[in-house]
Amino acid sequence: MNSRSFRLICLAVLAVAVEGLAASWTDQLDLHGFIEQRSGWRTASDPYQQDVSIMESRARVDLFAWPQWGQVEIKTDLVVDGVDAEGRCELRAMNLQFGPTEQVDVRVGRQVLTWGTGELLFINDLFPKDWVSFFVGRDMEYLKAPSDAIRVNGFFGKLNITLVYTPQFDPDKYIDGSRLSYWSPLLGRIAGGDAVLSTDRPDHWFSDDELACRLAGRIGRYDLALYGYWGHWKSPGGFDVTSGRAIFPHLQVYGASLESTIGKGIANLEAGWYRSTDDPHGDDPLVNNSELRWLIGYRMEIMHDLTAGLQYYIEHILDYDDYIATAPLDTARDQTRQVLTVSLTSLQMNQDLVCSLFCYYGPSDEDAYLRPHLRYKASDHMTFDLGANIFTGPRRHTFFGQFRYDTNIYAGLRLSF
Repeated sequence: MNSRSFRLICLAVLAVAVEGLAASWTDQLDLHGFIEQRSGWRTASDPYQQDVSIMESRARVDLFAWPQWGQVEIKTDLVVDGVDAEGRCELRAMNLQFGPTEQVDVRVGRQVLTWGTGELLFINDLFPKDWVSFFVGRDMEYLKAPSDAIRVNGFFGKLNITLVYTPQFDPDKYIDGSRLSYWSPLLGRIAGGDAVLSTDRPDHWFSDDELACRLAGRIGRYDLALYGYWGHWKSPGGFDVTSGRAIFPHLQVYGASLESTIGKGIANLEAGWYRSTDDPHGDDPLVNNSELRWLIGYRMEIMHDLTAGLQYYIEHILDYDDYIATAPLDTARDQTRQVLTVSLTSLQMNQDLVCSLFCYYGPSDEDAYLRPHLRYKASDHMTFDLGANIFTGPRRHTFFGQFRYDTNIYAGLRLSF
């Protein structure tokens, strides 16, 4: 049974369940959603992409039901995409949640999962991300892609345990050239629609699976957590010369985080060891090396309705000598990649206008990514968005520098019901 068949069967079962709920528990149903139009354009000419970066109409329906035994959640988007010239249905959520005991709750089905302490920086959050949505100007909600998973939460006093099992690998929605151009190390240049990345995705049920866990608790004023992940690199992290495709090597991640109030703000510290088990000694040039990643941050309200945040992030490649021995010297990664982020959020006009700016700056790569954004709530049912994704950097192969032709501005109108 393939993934599509499995999801169709789940949808049919849930549809029958919801129909029964509607008949018996009409007063326990919640139905709402929105319709939205988003448009965006590139500010520079890209020979491999259209000038229009986003042009889509979206209708969302959210359905929640609360029978006596738990909760049913379904979130569905209908999208008419003018860039790809297609219509599609995107199932954001379709799950059942119930509590077999007072200390345990279980959620089964499609769901959006997240944990960790970073603000738009992720170390131990190995759940799928939609980087295309993030970079073209869709609502921030769409950065987190859904997982088809089983999540079990256990609450034991001050100690919480969370286990997430994904029976079939759910990768990121990564940049492959079809919508955004990227640096291709194989071609030695920026590529896009002319060289869409071909991948060999692990897709066998129960063998190409993922397991993530978190052990969290509080000691005094400190929130502490330990993390573990066993699966694959979420975006392509290697290359198979036989098939000519990018691959997703096996990956294990072990990490920890700490969060606490300091002064008038909140400080956070997070770290993770990325163990690339298909290349444990770093001597395979076609597979990502293991890495250490750190993050330290602080955020606070610096004045009324004005919040600021600062983060310092590091990626450190292990077995670097083996990596540099085979990497092209002019495009090789630095052993330590550093990123600084600054965020500012201002609430104006009785908080109906939200003005925000999020900046990434890489001192090691000398590149940057800026996300200015305005959101105006004209009424309880109407919201306007205006924003931009600005990439800059002198070198084409760095993380943000490779997207400099993808710089875009966008606007959106949402009507909620």
